[in-house]
Amino acid sequence: MEEVRHQPVMPVEVIQYLDPQPGEVIVDGTIGLGGHSRLIAARLGTEGTLIGIDQDGSSLAIARENLAFFSGQLVLFHDNFRNIGSIVRQSFPQGIDGLLLDLGVSSPQLDQGERGFSYQQKAALDMRMNPEQPFSAADLVNTYSQAELTRVIREYGEERWASRIAQFIVEARKKTPLTTTDQLVEVIKAAIPAGARRTGPHPARRTFQAIRIAVNQELEALQEGLEAGIASLKPGGRIVVISFHSLEDRIVKKTFRQKAKACNCPPTLPVCQCAGKPELKILTSHPVVPTAEESQTNPRSRSAKLRAAYKLV
Repeated sequence: MEEVRHQPVMPVEVIQYLDPQPGEVIVDGTIGLGGHSRLIAARLGTEGTLIGIDQDGSSLAIARENLAFFSGQLVLFHDNFRNIGSIVRQSFPQGIDGLLLDLGVSSPQLDQGERGFSYQQKAALDMRMNPEQPFSAADLVNTYSQAELTRVIREYGEERWASRIAQFIVEARKKTPLTTTDQLVEVIKAAIPAGARRTGPHPARRTFQAIRIAVNQELEALQEGLEAGIASLKPGGRIVVISFHSLEDRIVKKTFRQKAKACNCPPTLPVCQCAGKPELKILTSHPVVPTAEESQTNPRSRSAKLRAAYKLV
């Protein structure tokens, strides 16, 4: 297989905060083509273990080829990182030393027009990160009620014209099902007033983001994956998360802060069960962002924010 690579986001910063050491067990929960994992593997040595997880089977196959040089143990799982708890329990019940989560849709997925992630390429309205998943963007657009569409577009896309876009989608699908990206783009353009379309990002950007997040349950997966991933870390383990929009970053920030408090027990518990000890130490007081040079050479990195923490107990 011809080697296929892509440019990983903030590679220097990832290695700095993840700090992989020879012989450790590191999980790349969103391995993609293995861009970050190549750097991690180079630090682990012959005694180290790299666990890679990805929903996309084709990406896993490429990652395996790109990591062929690794002389340690490589274990790949075709799964969602939200299931990291069960993955670690069955493979490394003693726990892991590090976890990386590079969130959002990967560059190769965006570049493959047939995957339906991009509003700039005509394709089937798909957006599934796991192609084996039965529910697609077309299913969502053609079956959700107007109220459900409004909620998804407003909450996940932070789109001010959410209710109008939802209304136009419902009206359009009465005439013919919306099955391609260009059909949906035209409906969105028609829904947003001309004056509002003249400035800012592409008019379909926020709605496409919202639908993609809903189809793949990205925010639910992130919350579950963070909880399970932190629980899977050994004391002294590190977690690094790269997010690409405010909704993801908000979840990471809130979860880290909760885990860094002296007591994380629910207020309904009569007795503290964590003995007043914080679970995490936050290593990034503010999100780390790409350098100006990286933003220029890799435009898709511009919205990235990195947060990192250290497992205490």
